[in-house]
Amino acid sequence: MMNNKIMIKNAAELVTCSGFKAKHGKEMSELHIIEDGAVVVEDGIIKAVGKTEDILKKYDEKDFQAIDASNKAVLPGFVDSHTHFVFGGYRAEEFSWRLRGDSYMDIMQRGGGIVNTVKATREASFEELMETGLKRLDSMLSFGVTTVEGKSGYGLDLETEIKQLKVMDELNKIHPLDIVKTFMGAHATPVEYKGRTDDYVEFMIEKVMPEIAKQNLAEFSDVFCEKNVFSIEQTRRIQEKAKELGFKIKLHADEIVQFGGAELAAELGAVSADHLLQVSDKGIEDMAKSGVVATLLPCTAFSLRESFAPGRKMIDNGCAVALASDFNPGSCFTENISLVIALATLQMNIRIEEAITAITINAAAALDRADEIGSLDPGKKGDILILEFPSYKFIPYHIGVSTVEKVIKNGKIVFDKNLGGKIC
Repeated sequence: MMNNKIMIKNAAELVTCSGFKAKHGKEMSELHIIEDGAVVVEDGIIKAVGKTEDILKKYDEKDFQAIDASNKAVLPGFVDSHTHFVFGGYRAEEFSWRLRGDSYMDIMQRGGGIVNTVKATREASFEELMETGLKRLDSMLSFGVTTVEGKSGYGLDLETEIKQLKVMDELNKIHPLDIVKTFMGAHATPVEYKGRTDDYVEFMIEKVMPEIAKQNLAEFSDVFCEKNVFSIEQTRRIQEKAKELGFKIKLHADEIVQFGGAELAAELGAVSADHLLQVSDKGIEDMAKSGVVATLLPCTAFSLRESFAPGRKMIDNGCAVALASDFNPGSCFTENISLVIALATLQMNIRIEEAITAITINAAAALDRADEIGSLDPGKKGDILILEFPSYKFIPYHIGVSTVEKVIKNGKIVFDKNLGGKIC
């Protein structure tokens, strides 16, 4: 038996989600399931996928670490394409304020919200952020996440933005999950720039973003494009500079009010536009035409007690929809992908098959990685989940509880529920 060769056989359902680009509209229901399926991984890369009988004719299972997946479903590793998982402090008190009726924007305007976490993150040491980051990644792994995006944006100054991104760099080296880094200095206006948002935008453009690019600390640039946060024109300025510096573009768009963020994402050629609770019909049309992935975050709407994004409408109008957790300390303190999928199906009228596509191949596309992760196709990374149950339909059915038994990352078992969790 060789550790760099794995064969999973006899899967009740091998849910391949086959494809190398985002799936739009009706395509999202096509999961390409192989019954009694098998998958072969060598040196971290998928080499073959098919019926167990056919795979065993081509490969001798004695040459592999063979895993019998009888009566179990096998899927691609989940991709969480929108999180803010590196931060200091917590905001449990603000959650209780929301329960009594205070809105997200009300809390922000009285000094809570993002700027509260900024203070705690500035004060946190590198080592403290590493320690909490590791624990959060371990939890994500237990829910089947094999690739995660992480945003800065709790520094709002040069030093702390760099600190957050370097923490992600180090975590990427020592943790099984792949971490995709996003610079989000335009997350809020810090207190030292209160009433001078244009000056803060200039500071980001002239001082912070060039240094982040010079040090190659992030792949994406994101902006909270929202009323009373960053305007359409401010967002356009930041993201046009980001493109000049070589960043790919994401946007927090149309979350609180209908603001034109989705339309701007399409104009800028963004890889994804995220949240979209208040997206306009034109925004949906523009995203569908331009190929912007619409990343929906149902746990955030649930936590904020807001209306859910119109996922059904987006899919029916040809959008490529992804799902993500939006794990953060304020509006959505959960990394529970099982709950994300359950809420998408129960509250957004997204079919189970579409939800699986949205958290695999489409979420990979939201990170511009659909060519290497997000499906069980030969040539892609060996990122694979084995469920405790015989069908993917158990994921939302077992509401909010992880059905993941084993996680295989780059062809190695890194999590096994039967062995107590993460395997170092």
